[in-house]
Amino acid sequence: MPNWGGGAKCGACGKAVYHAEEIQCNGRSFHKTCFHCMACKKALDSTTVAAHESEIYCKVCYGRRYGPKGIGYGQGAGCLSTDTGEHLGLQFQHNPSKFTSKFGESEKCPRCRKSVYAAEKVMGGGKPWHKTCFRCAICGKSLESTNVTDKDGELYCKVCYAKNFGPTGIGFGGLTHQVEKKE
Repeated sequence: MPNWGGGAKCGACGKAVYHAEEIQCNGRSFHKTCFHCMACKKALDSTTVAAHESEIYCKVCYGRRYGPKGIGYGQGAGCLSTDTGEHLGLQFQHNPSKFTSKFGESEKCPRCRKSVYAAEKVMGGGKPWHKTCFRCAICGKSLESTNVTDKDGELYCKVCYAKNFGPTGIGFGGLTHQVEKKE
């Protein structure tokens, strides 16, 4: 059947796509209303589309389907896996509660011993901390990556660290013996 004035055929529905409603992806044309993920049906745009051969997906579904597999790959809840790694000889402790079985275990803050989630996580001394717990253990000053020092698993500002753990003696801001007055 001849194409009487219509545009290219839509990659999803096969009907004619006219210029005003056309979205092009991977050399194919789509209606704006047909431009959605082939797996989850989420609407797509130029920043969220990932094409594989003649199929279009959102980036999350594309990653699940064609991305790397295994432990340590993926980000976010859309990429969590129930693979325990047993076929690789890995063993995990399972102590599931309703919450952890749904959302997974989280790391514990060394100061308050409560769970640290991604939105509130600050790394210091190789450990995760809550933003509110990321303070000097002595003076309580809020810390940043530029002024934090750690010792024995505790965080200190540079001033408190220098006063309490830095070098001492003459020339280091403190005297180790009394100097006699001359009259």
